Amino acid sequence: MKEFMMVFIGEDYEDLGLSPEQLQERMGKWFVWGEKMKNQGIIKSGEALHAAAKTISGPDRIVTDGPYTESKEMIGGYYVVSAESFDEVVKIAQDFPDYDLGSSVEIREVMKFEE
Repeated sequence: MKEFMMVFIGEDYEDLGLSPEQLQERMGKWFVWGEKMKNQGIIKSGEALHAAAKTISGPDRIVTDGPYTESKEMIGGYYVVSAESFDEVVKIAQDFPDYDLGSSVEIREVMKFEE
């Protein structure tokens, strides 16, 4: 089995103006999806991420707020999953709860190094 990271990209829920009821419903969908993957033994780890970010770059290690201050899109979280192939992870990602909000899932294979 290989490991893949599914990176969730979209607008912050606060910026979308979701009501408390809509937010609760949205979180319910996330919990159902996560539980489904746990029960199937697919999910290895994952977390939601706060919107605030810092980027450190260059030889002078300049610190700036956020990676893309001009963009509303952000990385909202990630899951690391076990799967045989990209195609299998694409199938797993079909249940991602935020497609209807214009969000997306980026899939990357985790690189393993020999020790």
